[in-house]
Amino acid sequence: MTSNRKLRLLLVANPGEVHVGAHLFAAAQKLNIPVRLVDASKALSANRWINSFCYHFRGHRPFHLHRVSRQVRAETERFQPTVLLATGMAAIEAEDLIAIRAVGVHTCNFLTDDPFNPLLASRWFTKALPEYDTLFNPRHANMDDLHAAGCRTVRYLPFAYAPEIHFPDKPANQAECASLASDLYFVGGADRDRIDCMALLIREGFRLALYGPFWHRHLSTRSAARGIADAVTVRKGAAAGKVALCLVRRSNRDGHCMRTFELPAMRTCMVVEDTEEHREIFGPDGECVVYFQTAEEMLSAVRRLVVDDEARTRLADACHKRICGGRNTYLDRLVEMLRYLKAELPALAEADSG
Repeated sequence: MTSNRKLRLLLVANPGEVHVGAHLFAAAQKLNIPVRLVDASKALSANRWINSFCYHFRGHRPFHLHRVSRQVRAETERFQPTVLLATGMAAIEAEDLIAIRAVGVHTCNFLTDDPFNPLLASRWFTKALPEYDTLFNPRHANMDDLHAAGCRTVRYLPFAYAPEIHFPDKPANQAECASLASDLYFVGGADRDRIDCMALLIREGFRLALYGPFWHRHLSTRSAARGIADAVTVRKGAAAGKVALCLVRRSNRDGHCMRTFELPAMRTCMVVEDTEEHREIFGPDGECVVYFQTAEEMLSAVRRLVVDDEARTRLADACHKRICGGRNTYLDRLVEMLRYLKAELPALAEADSG
């Protein structure tokens, strides 16, 4: 990489509107950074049965992994980026990362998931991990594992929110409000450890709105399953719900999650799983959010807040101010990534990051 090259960014990510890749792409455009995106989701087959076979019998290896990986390499040759930024388990094989680095491109990954999560771990990605120059990692718990795997540089960087997607958005009319209304609102997958938690709330008589995959597959949560929502439904569902539940993904060893920042941006009253990272982000219990550690504590918090309009409004406003009054957008995160890279790489010192 020569010192007179200007910053050019190649993203390898899912461009769907609710995905981190789309938020980072929009941030790069706002910063006037030349950017291109390779759709990493194309590594999956259009046939869900093939994807299921690959997940269970090919070690979580995407069906079109090699094709997309070579596409990334070809796009690198055409676009000549200075930085490649992938999100999560993006479809780039180790040999292609080596070739991309050999022509002077700095390779980075924002690890949206824990690569050692047994539900996601794959041999091909474990092999690729050490070939990234820099990993930006939104969790503390797996830092030692990443270093032990041979990763060069690992920097902690939390998730964020996208202001063009995550903002308060009330239902348009009474009928829409009635269709989206809930006592408790949750966005996320039906992980095994979450099912009993939601089933308890349903048994206690609360009206739940569960957005995300697989809730309909379980008899105990089927009545609350509302499918996979688009960005508008997520916003309006948050506005129509009384309390939003924020859970980390335990199989991911998360200390916080994407919803940690997205829910405050939509000005919701939050009951939050008690973790060290959540305490760092939100402060003491009752200041911006209510914490819980056990199912009984969660149930007590929800029961109290559902009937207390004043407390819900106070918490929602305080949380919105705390998160949206700070530097917590994906534009802020991209700026932080680039500042770090420019400090470490003389070749990027003169690049215009906006």
